[in-house]
Amino acid sequence: MPVDWKRDVVLRWEDQDVALAPLLREGGITAVLAREPREPFRHACQAAGIRVEPTDTLAISDLEGLRRPGAKPGAFGSGLWPGVSAGPTAEDITAASASRQPWLDANGFRIRWLGALAPEIHPVLAYLPDADAGVQPSRLLPYGSLELALVEAWVNGGNYVLAVEPRYREALLGGEERALAAWRSLGRTARWLRRHQQLWGKRIFPHITALADGGEECAELLNLMFRQNVSPDVCAAAAPPAPDPQRRLEVVAAGIAAPEPEAAQRILAHASAGATVVVDTHGDGPPWWRRDGMKLVHDEPDRATYSCGRGRLLAYKGAIEDPSDFALDVIDIVTHQCRAVRIWDASSAIAIATEGGGGNARAIVVLVNYSPRVDEPTRRGRPARFNTLVQVDGRYSSAALLRPEDAEPLTLKTAARGRRTEVLVPRLGRVAVLLLA
Repeated sequence: MPVDWKRDVVLRWEDQDVALAPLLREGGITAVLAREPREPFRHACQAAGIRVEPTDTLAISDLEGLRRPGAKPGAFGSGLWPGVSAGPTAEDITAASASRQPWLDANGFRIRWLGALAPEIHPVLAYLPDADAGVQPSRLLPYGSLELALVEAWVNGGNYVLAVEPRYREALLGGEERALAAWRSLGRTARWLRRHQQLWGKRIFPHITALADGGEECAELLNLMFRQNVSPDVCAAAAPPAPDPQRRLEVVAAGIAAPEPEAAQRILAHASAGATVVVDTHGDGPPWWRRDGMKLVHDEPDRATYSCGRGRLLAYKGAIEDPSDFALDVIDIVTHQCRAVRIWDASSAIAIATEGGGGNARAIVVLVNYSPRVDEPTRRGRPARFNTLVQVDGRYSSAALLRPEDAEPLTLKTAARGRRTEVLVPRLGRVAVLLLA
């Protein structure tokens, strides 16, 4: 039976000691990729409920390779090892202030990007903990970061091919308790992700739609939009969605190459229908978005606003220089009152709001915590978890909280805040999911 990329938790692993099969099962692994699988190891894993397949059954490539006609099942080979990569000080790596945030390396946006640009395949990431992923030989990775890599891929509707950093592997095989505890946590979370598979990858609220192409400039804008909790719905720039005046408030078409005329018309139709379309300007020729009848209504040093039908077009006067500031601009344009989701007291978390699925939930809010301290004890001996205030667009009367560490869902109180609903999520660990009805 081939690997099921929608259901399996897959590990790249070359040590084929049959005695390791129970350890792999404890980590929630359901499939192993090995270069040349040996029969004794295959049988031991099969007895533990784990299938073993050759590594070359999965083609690891770039976007072009994944989209090539006739290509075998593939995975995107690039990514950054997830977590907080730098901070103000070594003692306070996750600190933030009004003008300072921890820098997060995250890959959830890549899953959404792949889903938009290669919808015919299930989006899978397969980066390694190496220099290409930002991991230098001197860098000690938190053991829990492997679990984080799996979480951010699954909750966005994709998968990640687990790769154990060599020092973590040595600690596991040596029986180090902290390593084993992180491995058991990975197993618990992996089983939880599989149990709730029907919740993942739902369509993000279409309040803000970000158009994507295969360029890295566009990908970086997406990255920072997710990092700043813009929670954008990602669609292919070559096949933009039709206007929806009731839901789509803003369409971000910055960072993309000039689209074909038909796609350009569909993008601009959103402005005609009443939305704000955000674009940038490249090169010396006429910009692709310029149309007769647009009227300049506001001119600023870095951008200009034009009326366009019942909406407007906001055009930056060059390429976007600071993707992080641009993401904040995107929020300002749609306004805080109309954004899909907003969180407080979680500077190392990324939130997305998606349409409901399964049961009575009309909306789902997923919170992924990138803090390296999420499962480490504080001075008082308890995990360093914290409460997070969440506001989501829409009126909801009930909220259920799902977390890997809880045997049953928790019922939380909801509070109406104008057109929005507010919920306090207690003790945010690695991942939490709100089901709103």
